[in-house]
Amino acid sequence: MKVLYSRVSSTSQQEDRQIQDIVGFDYVFTDKCSGLIPLWERPKGSQIKKMIDNGQLKQITVHSIDRLGRSTIDVLQVWKDLTEQGITIECRNPNLRNLDDTGRPDIFSELMISILSTMSKFEKEIIFDRQKEGIQVARIKGKYKGRTVQSVETKDKFLSKPRIKKVIEYLNSGYSQQEITKIMGCSYSTIQKVKMLLGHL
Repeated sequence: MKVLYSRVSSTSQQEDRQIQDIVGFDYVFTDKCSGLIPLWERPKGSQIKKMIDNGQLKQITVHSIDRLGRSTIDVLQVWKDLTEQGITIECRNPNLRNLDDTGRPDIFSELMISILSTMSKFEKEIIFDRQKEGIQVARIKGKYKGRTVQSVETKDKFLSKPRIKKVIEYLNSGYSQQEITKIMGCSYSTIQKVKMLLGHL
């Protein structure tokens, strides 16, 4: 199946610009939600994920590459995962495609993705540096004390965190640790801790 996917941030925004030339597509999906929501957790995005899991999706087309994720890192992960599964990603603006007509990686697109990858690493380093600077400034002002020595986070407090609740939902839905790690961007140790506290181990 070939899918054309678009996303706008609110119901008041129009997606017409993103869904032109729809001839030849089996489905045209539009999510009206915040870009901060991971692709596979969006209403239409989750439908596309089911197609992938069932081996039905052959190609996904988007107007711009940022429709695939909430950050450069997320976009790269989606790009990598779909490429490894032999699913064609076609981006109209800029004109990118992960696989050519023979099913081989597109050289130009690989170059562009490589540049994006470098940018994402740079982006992470900037964020990390800003965090360190913020902590240093807070220490100077006497506002940052770090975690209290011997402080222990209770089980209920840990499991009640919004992010942890999402992990629990995925575990209860039968997702594997690897799948949850990719979707949530959390570590294996976090998922193991959740499973242990829930008595799944």
